[in-house]
Amino acid sequence: MSPVVDVHTHVVPPGWPDLGSPEDPWLRMDSETGATIMLGDREFRRITDACWNADTRLADMDADGIDQQVVLPTPVFFGYDRSPADGARVAGIFNDLALSVTEQAPDRLIPFCQVPLQDTYAACRELDRCIENGHRGVEIGNHVGDRDLDSGAIVDFLQHCADRGVPVFVHPWDMATSERLDRWMLQWLVGMPAETQLSLLSLALSGAFDRLPESLRIGFAHGGGSYAYWTGRADNAWEQRRDLVGADSERPPSAYASRVYVDSVVFSPTSLRVLLDVHGTDRVLLGSDYPYPLGERPAGAVIRSADLDEELTTRLLTTNAQTFLALPTS
Repeated sequence: MSPVVDVHTHVVPPGWPDLGSPEDPWLRMDSETGATIMLGDREFRRITDACWNADTRLADMDADGIDQQVVLPTPVFFGYDRSPADGARVAGIFNDLALSVTEQAPDRLIPFCQVPLQDTYAACRELDRCIENGHRGVEIGNHVGDRDLDSGAIVDFLQHCADRGVPVFVHPWDMATSERLDRWMLQWLVGMPAETQLSLLSLALSGAFDRLPESLRIGFAHGGGSYAYWTGRADNAWEQRRDLVGADSERPPSAYASRVYVDSVVFSPTSLRVLLDVHGTDRVLLGSDYPYPLGERPAGAVIRSADLDEELTTRLLTTNAQTFLALPTS
């Protein structure tokens, strides 16, 4: 049997020190198996020990038929609003603590680090340190303040990742807030997909994809957000108003879909088929967003229920992830 790889899971390691500000995240331990991520005196998210207990995680993986997981930082800890030095300090704390979780099952848990993306030099330095320490890739947020992924400094970091052969996973975060979005989890249901679409269009329309090498292995969470479903609209704007939309890119937005990987956290076989049509059968990866409540359980359920042929199913569950992660194949 080919090993099944889940490329989108998260960790919250316990035991970090006071980070220095009253509004910084800290972990309130509510029981042996439950905790709450706090932002100052405000509850951010309730979590279970699946976020830090390797035994719980491995038991859930076995139940879901998952052989390996990519273990990503949780975006609330990115700290992009800090100074570069302080951002590097915080990233280092969480990166080292995350290894204490993944090192309990190194053949099954694949750690990705975070970096102080607000500063290219600091981000590259932390990336290099982490790769030397055993991390296998990096997760970044989809923007830093008002700078999107086409910012020159962030493109320089992506170039560094390409040069090092390090895979990059992009996760939306820091979504806009308003009274309209504060109801019914609309920040997550509307804001997150929109954020990812914005980032992908920024890379495409700015010409950043034209400047970055095709060897860059970059993946996007949640099926790439809204991107796949609106490439036709974006292409039409690129064709009709090249003076406003397409002046900086060599090709229309849909032409860059094959440059990126997207995960399968779309919860519908119909949506999964759109991803396959737009991004290609070699660019879709199993992802679950484990262990958070809006994730997929059992992991891989949509892929396994989508009535795909055996070869394509193996690509989505195994082969594509092995390519993205540069894992050895049997």
